[in-house]
Amino acid sequence: MKISEIRELSSKELEERLDTEEVSLARMKMNHAVSPLDNPLQIRFSRRLIARMKTELNRRPQSENQKSE
Repeated sequence: MKISEIRELSSKELEERLDTEEVSLARMKMNHAVSPLDNPLQIRFSRRLIARMKTELNRRPQSENQKSE
């Protein structure tokens, strides 16, 4: 998911996707600890996607405050 796709989502949708991705990351880490994943880079991609989503969620209230001033 690209940053442009993340920005198109509403805050509620973004929070739901974030929760889903965090659960998925935890599951991947557990599976990787038991038996190696076919593509361990999936963990890195998932971690970075979560970071992008959190950044966008944190940025939104700031941009709304600047517009109202």
